[in-house]
Amino acid sequence: MTGVDRISQLRAEGAPFALLARERSDVVEVLTGEVVDVDLLADIPLIGDDGSPREVLALVPYRQVRERGFEAHDDAAPLRCLIVRERAEVPLADALTGLPHEPVPLRDAGFDIADDAYAGIVRRVIADEIGRGEGANFVIRRDYTAGVDTDPVTAALTWFRALLEHERGAYWTFLVSTPGHIAVGASPEAHVSAIDGVVTMNPISGTFRHPAGGATVETLTAFLQSTKETEELFMVVDEELKMMSAVCTDGGRITGPHLKEMSRLTHTEYVLRGRSRRDPRDILRETMFAPTVTGSPMQNACAVIARHEQRPRGYYSGVAALFTPRTTLTADEATHDLDAPILIRTAYLQDGRLRVPVGATLVRHSDPHGEVSETHGKAAGVLGAIGAVPRGTVVADEDAPAAEPQLLAGAPGIASLLASRNARLAEFWLNPQPPDAGPFAGQRTVVVDAEDRFTTMLAHQLRHLGLEVEIAAWDAVADDQVRDAELVVAGPGPGDPREADSPRMRRMREVVAQRRASGRPLLAVCLSHQILADGLGIDLVPLDQPHQGVQKTVDVFGRPASIGFYNTFTARVAPGTPRVGPAEIAADAASGDVYALRGPGFASVQGHLESILSRDGMATLERLAAHALSDVPLVAEE
Repeated sequence: MTGVDRISQLRAEGAPFALLARERSDVVEVLTGEVVDVDLLADIPLIGDDGSPREVLALVPYRQVRERGFEAHDDAAPLRCLIVRERAEVPLADALTGLPHEPVPLRDAGFDIADDAYAGIVRRVIADEIGRGEGANFVIRRDYTAGVDTDPVTAALTWFRALLEHERGAYWTFLVSTPGHIAVGASPEAHVSAIDGVVTMNPISGTFRHPAGGATVETLTAFLQSTKETEELFMVVDEELKMMSAVCTDGGRITGPHLKEMSRLTHTEYVLRGRSRRDPRDILRETMFAPTVTGSPMQNACAVIARHEQRPRGYYSGVAALFTPRTTLTADEATHDLDAPILIRTAYLQDGRLRVPVGATLVRHSDPHGEVSETHGKAAGVLGAIGAVPRGTVVADEDAPAAEPQLLAGAPGIASLLASRNARLAEFWLNPQPPDAGPFAGQRTVVVDAEDRFTTMLAHQLRHLGLEVEIAAWDAVADDQVRDAELVVAGPGPGDPREADSPRMRRMREVVAQRRASGRPLLAVCLSHQILADGLGIDLVPLDQPHQGVQKTVDVFGRPASIGFYNTFTARVAPGTPRVGPAEIAADAASGDVYALRGPGFASVQGHLESILSRDGMATLERLAAHALSDVPLVAEE
């Protein structure tokens, strides 16, 4: 029986199956087996009753993020596992000729949220969330829906064939058919993989929708020069480096940027790599989910999504995770490799209804009507790719003729324009990192996490300075930890530091105050810098424009430093104020915005020295940590 015949048989039997066409492969993988729904990632049945490892394909819904303690609407979408009993391969050419290709009519098609209503949501998120310090960027989705009367598996196979034929550049093109639910799509993005101990993440952001007549060097250049698109990518790289620093012993290293050129859209991307011996299910848990489809910081992004999205997400922004037994193992290594693309650019078919979820990344520069247009373009990309609407159609907008795609990554000027972005970034994350043997070897440090996992990157850098680092959540850190550590780093977090009723703000104020009162070394970052300033009697005020993903060169006690900022509030003094009480001040000469503080046994900084945007981050971190640990005020440096 040929592979195509096997697909036809599965279609006739109604048996569960999956079809996968992976990037740079010329075959379609056919996976069959039994379906099991489980509650937790740890329950994914990688080991059989006989003790042998087995292959499993898992569909992980967005609601699974609750395993990390994050907020999510619960739609009861199952963590669905296809335990693979049989696999086959079909040559791509055979799949194209053997799968159905008759058009699948849609009825009652349209967005579940009208354009004006969605634009209103965008405005509220910018004003009420980004404008109040809740985070740097958030992804808010809406769904394109339609009725489908065609047999569901036939419709899905038709769409899968169309994707194989017409969609270029996908990481995975896939169809997963299980009882009562079908997913078919072409995901451009590998969320996370773990192959032979090497963990890879692939942050993608910035959406260039190809104009009528096709992309040109000129239109692509304008996109690559866009401040909004560049900042979006840098912010998601920072967010995924937080995850890499949590699961990889070497923290992760950046390569890129590259163009991700697809048939109707082009994105920009980086690749992050590091090493880990952890169970791939643990890696998946620690990386739920991609900031490109949620926002940052991740925990608060989930809360913002819950406040502003009207319906649960289902599998949108989750992952399809293929766990494959490894053929060779050494001691303490994971039994399985992991390959997990993000569930975007995916159509879902359930109970005769097609659903195509699409989202836009909202940042401080976002134009509400521009974000509406982005969701139209993304929906059109999926629907056109599966042949549900004429290719080249802009959903509910204008008709444009489809153009023959042209690859532009190698065009004159494009490569150099991409490479020039790295001149802004921290060499620490771009280059091989030196061993952890810095100037503070052996000293114990507690980093207090105020719900922003920038602390994982900060901890990684502190270890490279020689410190022994433990991260403790704000609601778990004990008073004796705050008292006994040789250095306490009070970390960053979202929100208004002036908020009196927030348990998180109260606890962070206690941590900073207790440590200062003890006279023992304290380093405060971002939110905690603001709390320290407030305790010294310095005013806290909102910025006119939030500094979310902003790079600035500022004076830090006599030395210029290029630093990345993610703040909506600032400590502010009268311009020219050199000191407040025991604290020496480094502030903006014009505005009086306080960039850093230092005094006996303490130092603080408003920016994120751990960010990829902080070119001088490591050097500045070492200076401020040295000051806090020296217990001696430093004079301004020349």
